[in-house]
Amino acid sequence: MEMFEIKQLIKVMEDKMVSFRTALDLETKEAKIKEYDEVMQAPGFWDDQRGAQEIINAMNAIKSKVERFYEFETKVEEIALELEMILEEPDEELIADLGMTVKQTDEELSDFELEVLLSDPHDSNNAILELHPGAGGTESQDWAQMLYRMYTRYAEKKGYKVELLDYQAGDEAGIKSVSFKVKGENAYGFLKSERGVHRLVRISPFDSGGRRHTSFCSCDVMPEFEGDINIEVRDEDIKVDTYRASGAGGQHINTTDSAVRITHLPTNTIVTCQSGRSQIKNREEAMQMLRSKLYQLELDKQASELAAIRGEVKEIGWGSQIRSYVFHPYSLVKDNRTGYEVGNTQAVMDGELDGFVDAYLRKEEK
Repeated sequence: MEMFEIKQLIKVMEDKMVSFRTALDLETKEAKIKEYDEVMQAPGFWDDQRGAQEIINAMNAIKSKVERFYEFETKVEEIALELEMILEEPDEELIADLGMTVKQTDEELSDFELEVLLSDPHDSNNAILELHPGAGGTESQDWAQMLYRMYTRYAEKKGYKVELLDYQAGDEAGIKSVSFKVKGENAYGFLKSERGVHRLVRISPFDSGGRRHTSFCSCDVMPEFEGDINIEVRDEDIKVDTYRASGAGGQHINTTDSAVRITHLPTNTIVTCQSGRSQIKNREEAMQMLRSKLYQLELDKQASELAAIRGEVKEIGWGSQIRSYVFHPYSLVKDNRTGYEVGNTQAVMDGELDGFVDAYLRKEEK
């Protein structure tokens, strides 16, 4: 890297740190950390273990971001100081080393910038995803299976854990529906970009005539809400059905009616869970999912009302087509909201989604 490029990149990094300081609102975050710390020192803090753990998790999430900012700030200052020293006594080897350090730090700052963009209150939560294939039978169900694989691969690359909640296999291939939880820091913040309808164009492996088919699959994404929401669900508003679990599992599968389906009658919201070994466990998990879904519906309603007040034309619903995956007659994955596109379709299907997530978060920030 040439000295001119190094100088330019260092200036860019210094500007980024200034914008990060503003975006993070460090004074507010540090005051919040102090407030959490005082709460943790109070007598009886551990009387409510679940509440205590939520406070610790909230504080760690804020603390991690603040500490990383100061680490980067120190690193950028040291790099700038090293540049001044090299300019006084130029040395080709030191310039080369500095160039490598600057390039690596700039890449790390780009990753941190995404975390800074995750400013919504629930971005740090785990994410719950549901995939529902559209009309088209086996074609769409196979497409849902492909998307499920894509998201599990993405989660693995991010170091997240995937917990399968409900799985309904397709009649011939693929899946009729699947619900799963992605657990990890900022899981919802990154995966919320996937909410909407995904469109596939390809030569069908199920068509003996080798014709091109178009398939659709909707992806619902919501944060996992725990103790941070208060949604009242009345017994008379829900219908609970039990059935035998299906799909991959242990010896309890298909032996007892452990799977649970809950329907919220006023909104016709349906959640299912069959991951646990007992009906009680599955009901608890399903009720938590229902509360999260009802809260997400309320957030969507508020967003729609706000958009109407502002006069914005903005799709809030679950049915808006967000991305097209074209396997034939050419290879291209294009996001309809941001215009971001990738020609390597196989890489995308193997979980390389960072570019799409990055483009979405930056567009939303603007």
